[in-house]
Amino acid sequence: MQKIIYKGLMVAGLAAATIGGIYLFNYVNRPDLPKSIAFGNGRIEATEVDIATKIPGRLIDVSVNEGDIVKSGQTVAKLDTDELDARVKQAQAQIQQARENRNYTLAIVRQRQSELELARKNLARSQNLYVNNNISLVQLQQHEAAVDTLFAGLSAAKTQVIGADNAINAALAQKEAIQTNIDDSVLKSPVEGRVLYKLLETGEIIGSGGKVLTLLEMNDIAMTIFLPTADVGRVKIGSEARIKLDAVDTVIPARVSFVSPEAQFTPKEIETQNEREKLMFRVKVKINPEFLRSNFYHLNSGAPGVAYVLLEQNATWPETLQLSKYGKHKNP
Repeated sequence: MQKIIYKGLMVAGLAAATIGGIYLFNYVNRPDLPKSIAFGNGRIEATEVDIATKIPGRLIDVSVNEGDIVKSGQTVAKLDTDELDARVKQAQAQIQQARENRNYTLAIVRQRQSELELARKNLARSQNLYVNNNISLVQLQQHEAAVDTLFAGLSAAKTQVIGADNAINAALAQKEAIQTNIDDSVLKSPVEGRVLYKLLETGEIIGSGGKVLTLLEMNDIAMTIFLPTADVGRVKIGSEARIKLDAVDTVIPARVSFVSPEAQFTPKEIETQNEREKLMFRVKVKINPEFLRSNFYHLNSGAPGVAYVLLEQNATWPETLQLSKYGKHKNP
């Protein structure tokens, strides 16, 4: 038991030493910064977007691979729609049948209207003849009954027209529902991003809600840092920034996209106790999307690094933070 505890303490000590060593290395090797530049450590925050199916089916095409950049609205996968296509044809036949039934009921309505008009004319003549004692009361009552019967028949025929209209609308709604499923069988990217994970391949069966791809949204990759009051008062939305990651030897162009209006105690992720005790302001530094499109680095969520913010518009970056030092990247 003592050996196990000893080994556990050794592992924990080595882990703490490693983390401390990384932080010390970054601290010692950080650029010699002028007062016009503020910096803070943080981690890359990226929005991951899952592309999933609304309906079950068989994948007939997954047209992208991990690492590919896709545009918003680009088709990335398709499901088999043979059964749905057949159901659309069936629904179209039902619509046509319902429309023919409606035409038939309309013809009956016209017939009943014509018969009712004739019966009403006969009734009017019968009433004049009855007043002059030319016909009996029975004959008059027969003509009145004929009018009532034909009126009821006309009302029934009009009801059949309404029923035919409802049948058409139901068939149209059924076709639209099937067509919606066909449209949902074509999976499109809702954002511009890089394919982070390709979870399924062509030919696989997928259930409703199953994930096919996970994208890293290209226009929303940033790092959150914390700056003291003296620095944050000089930071503006849109201020130029740079990011250097521990695992990537390059300078990444960025701009400030958010400055918190309220101070807060910095979270436990900040390495030193002294920094955690200070009231700081949260600042979000967003990476230039053009840089992400043009470079081959895969920036994943959680990657640690340091963000540098230019506090004066006319100030210049030191050579260690110049973009040209690590490649021909345009300013954001």
